[in-house]
Amino acid sequence: MAISAETVKQLREKTGAGIMDCKEALTISDGDMDKAVDHLRKKGLATAAKRAGRAMSEGTIQPYIHMGGKLGVLVEINCETDFVAKNDDFKEFAKNIAMHIAATSPVGIRREDVSQELIQREMEIYRAQARELGKPEKMIEKIAEGKLEKFFKDSCLMNQAYVRDPNITVADLLSNLIAKIGENITIKRFVRFQIGES
Repeated sequence: MAISAETVKQLREKTGAGIMDCKEALTISDGDMDKAVDHLRKKGLATAAKRAGRAMSEGTIQPYIHMGGKLGVLVEINCETDFVAKNDDFKEFAKNIAMHIAATSPVGIRREDVSQELIQREMEIYRAQARELGKPEKMIEKIAEGKLEKFFKDSCLMNQAYVRDPNITVADLLSNLIAKIGENITIKRFVRFQIGES
């Protein structure tokens, strides 16, 4: 099947992928635009996985100020190249993540970032709650572990449902961007300030 230059151009505008990659994706998917997009996304994720060990010395520090200066966020997002750091999709992602952090107040980026002290404190609360409800002693640990999993889902940035589209997590949003751009990107760190919070 012959793929027109116009179709390649449309796919390129939609995904930001290279001309040859777009042509290959359209050929493999018999000119089906949606299948071609899916192919490029899968290929992008595979490429990003291969690049995971590469240095990410570029990126941005994105500020977000809300409620007339009563709430502020700074988030550092890294990528491999200056070219990507200047990309509109990357910049939009950084802004959206800063707003998401302002809205959800995560305790860390990943579950590994949560201190053992906080985990133990949460587990003690969950055990006490289960006992208060009269649950059998042999079930208490399992109940507490289940609640801890929910805590990680609600409190760790990468596990949180994305505020602008609760059907996906922040990790999904990041994966989609990596697939689209084809370069490794990571949320390195953030800080969130709110007037009156200790």
